[in-house]
Amino acid sequence: MEPLRTHQGLVCPLNRTNVDTDQIIPKQFLKRIERSGFGQFLFYHWRFDDNGNPRPDFPLNDGKYKDASILVAGENFGCGSSREHAPWAVQDYGFKVIIAPSYADIFKNNCVKNGILAIQASEEQVQTIMKKAESVEYRLTVNLEDQVVYDQEGFEIKFEIAPYPKEMLLNGWDEIGVTLTYEDKIKEYELAKN
Repeated sequence: MEPLRTHQGLVCPLNRTNVDTDQIIPKQFLKRIERSGFGQFLFYHWRFDDNGNPRPDFPLNDGKYKDASILVAGENFGCGSSREHAPWAVQDYGFKVIIAPSYADIFKNNCVKNGILAIQASEEQVQTIMKKAESVEYRLTVNLEDQVVYDQEGFEIKFEIAPYPKEMLLNGWDEIGVTLTYEDKIKEYELAKN
């Protein structure tokens, strides 16, 4: 995984609440065993009609959000089943940061394990971002080290993140990467056992 320290990106608004993992990545696309290739199926039933044609009223089909890397959404994002494919699809599509008022715990934890920063902001802050992103090409800067999100017009959000997931994201570690930070101690233990 890539370290995430400071990220500046275009914001895509998803003005929906209770977005569950089956809406993020529908079950029929869960047959792959690798982590890549899921982005094309992100929000599939919202993005495409029954004939596979893009729905023009869905934000991800709007050209102005083509290169968005920050997703802003309504409360209870990632609810439903605990499929890890959901953050895989979000990340594979190109999003590095999600901002929402609340998340399902399992989804939020899966985001960290896959290198996505899920920021919790107030409903008012989220709506401010949503409105700006719906009206203009809107960019935010996310500084994980200082735990702040800001734009060039003076808007700013301070956010909370626990030390362990923060360290994982800052260093680009998944749980195997964290284990490997103890590689010297593991070798020392193995040599002592022989």
